[in-house]
Amino acid sequence: MIKADERREEIADYVIKLGQVRIDDLVEHFGVSRMTIHRHIDRLAQQGVLRKLHGAVTVQPSGLYESAFRYRVTVNRAEKDTLARAALDYVEAGQVVMLDDSSTANAVATLLLDVKPLTVITNSVATASLLTNVDDIDFICLGGKYHGTYNAYIGIVCENAVAQLRANVLICSASAITGRTAFIQDPNVVRVKQAMMAASVKRILLVDHAKFDRIALHVFDDLTSFDAVLTTGGLGDAQAQSLERAGVKLCVIETKAS
Repeated sequence: MIKADERREEIADYVIKLGQVRIDDLVEHFGVSRMTIHRHIDRLAQQGVLRKLHGAVTVQPSGLYESAFRYRVTVNRAEKDTLARAALDYVEAGQVVMLDDSSTANAVATLLLDVKPLTVITNSVATASLLTNVDDIDFICLGGKYHGTYNAYIGIVCENAVAQLRANVLICSASAITGRTAFIQDPNVVRVKQAMMAASVKRILLVDHAKFDRIALHVFDDLTSFDAVLTTGGLGDAQAQSLERAGVKLCVIETKAS
């Protein structure tokens, strides 16, 4: 049984890919009732991701790429906030903290205001907007080619910039987990994240339980490469035990309301 959040994510991805889709086509493609489709579309419209038209749905006029990033921020928000709070256990005042472009790491950004002074490094434009001109935070924004889908800088310029830096801790996420391997859909994003891994002393992966047993195209890294893998309640006991036996430093955290 597909959960409502997962179905909305599928619908959003489908509409973002095509730009505009008829309601009847969504009903046929996803094999659910018109009422169900309308309910999901109404929620996505409230979140500012999609725009409902007469008999059709489209991405918001602000653009396909902005809609894609805006949606990622809203998905499983309670889980993101729970993981972000838990990630603070690995951050100490005075450290250099690197954050990737994930919406999960972005949830950590505002919480860092309680830990400063810090130096924070990121390629995320959303995180940059939160942490620039903040007292007691030395902020470094990694340059490179701007990619609207991720609202972040990626590419060779960004990778080279990362290689010139060193962080005490990296806080990052992944698109999917299969077995004990983390995956990312975009190879350019993979290279930036791998450069961040190489430039950090301690690596913390934040992935909500819904990302387990899902597929993305490119290998990011083995879960044993991380000093901690934080996930939310919902991961089966047998799966958690299997990962721990394989050497994964897994920490399951029950989700709390924001």
